[in-house]
Amino acid sequence: MRGTMIWFNATKDHGFITTEEDERLYVHGSAFAGGVRPPERCAGTVVEFRVVEEGGERKAEEVTVVPYVEPRRARLRHSSR
Repeated sequence: MRGTMIWFNATKDHGFITTEEDERLYVHGSAFAGGVRPPERCAGTVVEFRVVEEGGERKAEEVTVVPYVEPRRARLRHSSR
């Protein structure tokens, strides 16, 4: 599943993700795959994750940050007259 980070507090080691269906999910720092946590100021960062239900609450697990790829720009063509 895909979503975006709302925020993540490195000091408290938790944050929240919004899913594509506008559901708000809790995410703990240990839920990030490979221990790679998002950077500070991560609001809007696209992530992929799995949803689990624990104690009646849904939360994100196996979270990975989707790398941002800069879109390619069209090249200008010179007209030959």
